[in-house]
Amino acid sequence: MFTGLIETIGTVKSITRGDRSLLLKVLPALDDYPVSTGASVAVDGACLTVESVSGKELSFTAVYETLSRTTLIKKRVGEKVNLERALRLSDRLEGHIVLGHVDGIAKIISDQKMGDSLIRTVRIPEEYRSYMAPKGSVALDGISLTIAESKNNVITVSFVPYTLHKTTVMLKRPGDEVNFECDIFARHIAHQLYFKRSEYIPGENIERKAPGILSLLESNGF
Repeated sequence: MFTGLIETIGTVKSITRGDRSLLLKVLPALDDYPVSTGASVAVDGACLTVESVSGKELSFTAVYETLSRTTLIKKRVGEKVNLERALRLSDRLEGHIVLGHVDGIAKIISDQKMGDSLIRTVRIPEEYRSYMAPKGSVALDGISLTIAESKNNVITVSFVPYTLHKTTVMLKRPGDEVNFECDIFARHIAHQLYFKRSEYIPGENIERKAPGILSLLESNGF
């Protein structure tokens, strides 16, 4: 579990592409960034396990499921990534609950400078639009953000100066892609509303799909 508060930026030092997997070696910018083998680190929002540590350099393997949902497959040597170590139970939760389970890839549509801050609009896949509530939370490349506006499948977020200087935000441009993770609470609420549960019929030895909560309410006039 993470908070979406980026600790440092890392530089991709090497990439080894395997059979439906990728070995990624990343060098954190901080001189003191203690991480042990087996620990979890969010790399641009994707939770990865530290397989080895050599000096300051961290090694991760991203498997097919991660590569199919994130921008990690497109990374190149020398690129910068956001890094955050997993949350400890004694830590403050100052961002929002981020699992590091990236839902997919979104595209930056536009940027607008507003004084020292940046307003960014991002297009997400259509099937995730119901999770993007105004004033709700979203993680973009692992950064915890508040959704200022949500219209159709385009969301608007705002970056304060601190975030602009401490993350990879300013290295991205309109047309670039970012990893996104929906708010866990929005995800589970939507699942419960639309999920069709299996209903066992005693005596008939069969199962049938019961309507989701939302369909059940609608069918009864709510």
